Amino acid sequence: MANRHLARAIAMQSLFEWDFKNGQEELAEIVNRNLAEFGHELKDAEFARQLAIGVTEHLPAIDEIISKNAPEWPLEQLDKVDKAVLRLGIFELMFLKDVPPKVAINEAVELAKTYGGESSSKFLNGVLGALYKQHFPDEPGEIETEK
Repeated sequence: MANRHLARAIAMQSLFEWDFKNGQEELAEIVNRNLAEFGHELKDAEFARQLAIGVTEHLPAIDEIISKNAPEWPLEQLDKVDKAVLRLGIFELMFLKDVPPKVAINEAVELAKTYGGESSSKFLNGVLGALYKQHFPDEPGEIETEK
């Protein structure tokens, strides 16, 4: 597994666990435990921390984006895996400027395929693709949409 992809998977798993525990455990502790267990080959552990902590630092804005762009899926009804991947994808797409938008979307879709349900990747691709079109209208080319 590529270094940054593994960092994203660890960040997503940490966000899932943090949400599952209703924020009752410090996210930094969860990330460090997951890095120790799953990330011993990871060369850029700081990227996993940056992603997970960055999501929580921007959580109100991220959740508002989800509510506006997926109104038929209230946050409390979203599957926790889908919510963790979507929050991570939105953070990378909207707030982390050193990740190309198409990479952020592709990585979120791949995480959804691996960890989510049967239709998770299509759902995430739809929400993130709509955000891409809204916020990056001048970018050349189309994003790859899932069939």
